[in-house]
Amino acid sequence: MKKTVTTRYDVAEHLRTPEEMAAYLEACFEEANGDAAFIAKALGDIARAKGMARVARDAGLSRESLYKALSGERSPGFDTILKVMDALGLRLRAVASRE
Repeated sequence: MKKTVTTRYDVAEHLRTPEEMAAYLEACFEEANGDAAFIAKALGDIARAKGMARVARDAGLSRESLYKALSGERSPGFDTILKVMDALGLRLRAVASRE
């Protein structure tokens, strides 16, 4: 019987366009159930796809602090989220969830 070889899936390898990045983040918002660390991890995936050094520079953060903030192990401050979103070329939008 032939052995199946598997490799670890990395979503960052599949986020190539701004539209794909926005769709991924939107899907993560829907799945997060209020988990800010989950959203931070999703932003980290997108940042890795764009290049962490570039995103850190554009956000005015060190690469190390960016990695920590977007590791998914903690909830970064909202100011950090806004800086990263801007550096990624993404915007937050508010929509009414229910009447």
